[in-house]
Amino acid sequence: MSPKSVAVAQRLVELGIKHRVTVGTAESCTGGLVCGAITSVPGSSCVLRGGVVSYDPAVKHDVLGVDQEIIDDPARGVVSEECASQMAQGALSVLGCDVAVSITGIAGPGGALPGKPVGTVWFGLAKQGSVKTRLKHFSGDREAVRDQAVRYALSLLCEGIEDS
Repeated sequence: MSPKSVAVAQRLVELGIKHRVTVGTAESCTGGLVCGAITSVPGSSCVLRGGVVSYDPAVKHDVLGVDQEIIDDPARGVVSEECASQMAQGALSVLGCDVAVSITGIAGPGGALPGKPVGTVWFGLAKQGSVKTRLKHFSGDREAVRDQAVRYALSLLCEGIEDS
């Protein structure tokens, strides 16, 4: 975990405590690293409700409620705006938190799809009654893509807390 990620996680925990907001995650390509960054900060138990590592599409569907049609659709699939949106909404519901982030993408080195090169990552940010999605294209090797995705997800959670 990079020092930059820990710094953003520290800010997140401080904001969550200040605003009395809880957060949760639905992670795919980051495999729990966002939760790991948050829990590295003392006081994180006041803010973090939990996380779902939904690396397998079946977990996205069975636990987070992502529509099977989205998962099976070659044009959308698990690396898509729709999947990220439903993952974030599912985490919000399953974890009972105030703000949830989702991450689904292709960290590499393999896994690239037509129109979705390595480094393509979709994010969802859900709060009660709303969800936003964002698409990012990160560069570098697998570790670099995952680290950038973690920092971005933590920043989105900060944004979600500040907007609460």
